[in-house]
Amino acid sequence: MTPFIVRKVAVLGAGVMGAQIAAHLVNAKVDVMLYDLPAKDGDKSAIAKKAIEGLKKLSPAPLGHPELAAFIVPANYEDDLAALGGCDLVIEAIAERMDWKHDLYRKVAPALGAHAIFASNTSGLSIGGLSEGFDAALKQRFCGVHFFNPPRYMHLVELIATPSTDPLVLDQLETFLVSTLGKGVVRAKDTPNFIANRVGTYGMLATIAEAAAFGLSVDVVDDLTGEKLGRAKSGTFRTADVVGLDTLSHVIGTLQSTLKGDAFDAVYATPPVLKALVEQGALGQKAGAGFYRKAGKTIERIDAATGGYVAAGGKADETVARILKKKDPAERIRLLRESKNPQAQFVWAILRDAWHYAAVNLASIADSARDVDFAMRWGFGMKEGPFEAWQAAGWTQVAQWIAEDVEAGRTLAKVALPAWVLDGPVAARGGPHQPEGSWSPQASAFVAPRELPVYDRQLFRQSVRGANAPDAHGAGNTVHEDDSVRLWTLDGRGVDDVLVMSIKTKVHAIGPGVIEGMLKGLDLAERQYKGLVVWSPDEPFSYGADVQAMVPAFMQGGPKAIAELVKGLQDAMLRLRYAQVPTIAAISGVALGGGLELALYCSRRVVALESYMGLPEIGLGLLPAGGGLTHGARSAAEEARSAPDAYLLHFLTKYFTAAATAQVSKSAIEAQQMGYLKETDRIVFNGNELLYQAVREAKAMHDAGWRPPRRASFRVMGRAGLATVTAQLVNMRDGGFISPHDYHCARTIAEVICGGDIESGSIVDEAWVMSLERKGFTALLSHPKTQERLMSMVQTGKPVRN
Repeated sequence: MTPFIVRKVAVLGAGVMGAQIAAHLVNAKVDVMLYDLPAKDGDKSAIAKKAIEGLKKLSPAPLGHPELAAFIVPANYEDDLAALGGCDLVIEAIAERMDWKHDLYRKVAPALGAHAIFASNTSGLSIGGLSEGFDAALKQRFCGVHFFNPPRYMHLVELIATPSTDPLVLDQLETFLVSTLGKGVVRAKDTPNFIANRVGTYGMLATIAEAAAFGLSVDVVDDLTGEKLGRAKSGTFRTADVVGLDTLSHVIGTLQSTLKGDAFDAVYATPPVLKALVEQGALGQKAGAGFYRKAGKTIERIDAATGGYVAAGGKADETVARILKKKDPAERIRLLRESKNPQAQFVWAILRDAWHYAAVNLASIADSARDVDFAMRWGFGMKEGPFEAWQAAGWTQVAQWIAEDVEAGRTLAKVALPAWVLDGPVAARGGPHQPEGSWSPQASAFVAPRELPVYDRQLFRQSVRGANAPDAHGAGNTVHEDDSVRLWTLDGRGVDDVLVMSIKTKVHAIGPGVIEGMLKGLDLAERQYKGLVVWSPDEPFSYGADVQAMVPAFMQGGPKAIAELVKGLQDAMLRLRYAQVPTIAAISGVALGGGLELALYCSRRVVALESYMGLPEIGLGLLPAGGGLTHGARSAAEEARSAPDAYLLHFLTKYFTAAATAQVSKSAIEAQQMGYLKETDRIVFNGNELLYQAVREAKAMHDAGWRPPRRASFRVMGRAGLATVTAQLVNMRDGGFISPHDYHCARTIAEVICGGDIESGSIVDEAWVMSLERKGFTALLSHPKTQERLMSMVQTGKPVRN
């Protein structure tokens, strides 16, 4: 495939979506220009500038760090059209009006570079209709690119071609979206609302209709349709409030206007309760009221019967909840269908409705069943897509039940299932997903996933149930495995000469078994491999030390027993740092406490963008004792060497503050700002590439002649730094900003990271500071207030604030 390098992108439209797409592009170090209409007065780019400034205040944060906003260049259509010629990709993201988009296209099309890809971020308008009026060359470079909101966090992007779109353009754009921006790409057909919004909106409408039929309130429905069904925790109505009821109404309106005469036409009608809320301006979360609202500290929900609000809090019946916990999908669906409980009947109905709709419309909206399932998983937060769930529940039996309900008039539309559902290869094989591919009605065959070079970087590419794809939990060649770790290699594909360690403990907590396994892995790697990568198929990377295992050891052996455990952890960290082969931490998700310390002591880190890193031990009344404070003291001294006239405490402050206030980064980019990641560490946007990148990094470092760093000696602040920090902590304590025990913990952290009660400027080594970590840790662990926090954590999962 011809290389397509995206050096600069223009985003047309500085509204919610346009601005956030621009934000995610600068997260990925792509140069961006954000365009909007020229302001009537003053600075003509004021509209774009205001949108850029607003990105810093949004939650969840669209920027990996607020400072990145400075790299988005504001622009307007009057002064800056010529700059479009230097952009490799132009994404239009203005309001969903075909006429407005055409007006803008007439203005910008002459300025586009001859090589540029032009794409519309529409959520449902016809891509072919949008391309009308383009010359033949521009038509070949035009397509739809539908980001889901918020663009940084939502994995799904739908790509939509016109009949004239050059297939190479789609391949190039998919490659950029997958690897540079970290997205999961689905190719959708140019039909109303494409795949995810088409199927998902119908699912919402069906849920509202069935809830009314069975007399269920919105809070009960959300409890039934959230995590209990393997879907987003927010369920149906809370999700609608987050999306915005005006936005939902618009998407429904697209279905109404473009699918007249459709077999499901009656279901596309705007539900009366939704229509009433929109007319009242109760547009959901952004308006402070929708299906739910907050009244003081009470959450209220809409009462469809009266139109007023009443206290929320309704839950699923326990009998139905027990059914939904059944592990066997076939038994679960059978029990729901046979139950006389209205809630159980409701759940069967909405699943049946979703499966019915997806099957009837598959041929018109997607190339295969796999694309529909990926779209619903990535765009609507489902653990399984509709076809996966149906296949797991027993394809043929469920198909017969749906057919019976259609015939009996129990479905929302009396349209027969397609012939391929009940007869032919899908029925014979037990579902649309098979090892050779997923069913495509157009091809009348099971089609394999699209192969592009970018997917070679995903050693365990996301797959669907039934495809029997390799499972990272057991794939490759196991070298050693016990209850705590698995040491293994992935045969072939050029990565079989690096050893991988996967942590198996709950939340990947680090206890004696993990330490023992890591040491075994280091010994093996130094004898037989080019490096050691610490990576686990599941998030989190690690929540840190195994606190529950620590308490019994303390009760039996007291501080001395804990000091020995901590010493073992510290020695293991130093073994990682000074290993004779490169050690790589491949991080995705949460890396806290001992988990972060493990990463810090690796030779290098390869980190997914959505990684949240910190040393929060002070919340338990403890301090980081696996080398985290030692890392801070050493790193500050190393940074200070580049500015010999600067005060060491200036560099030390960020490391002390992060530990003393339990700061956790909101992204890998912010972790870099906090000093937990170095410039040489890699931030990966697509988590599916993490293992590939980490293994390749280890090989490259080995082949370049890897040698471990020299044993570190460094300057510390000593008692002068401790006195300065203590004075600040006293003010915070006396002002009521921190509790006396928080003060005690923070001062102990300060004593360790400053190097103890020694002269300022003294030279120490890692062993010195680590001994202070052990002393401080055991002293805090012996404190009654800390023990209260730990017992609360063990019993409730949350530390008490004392």
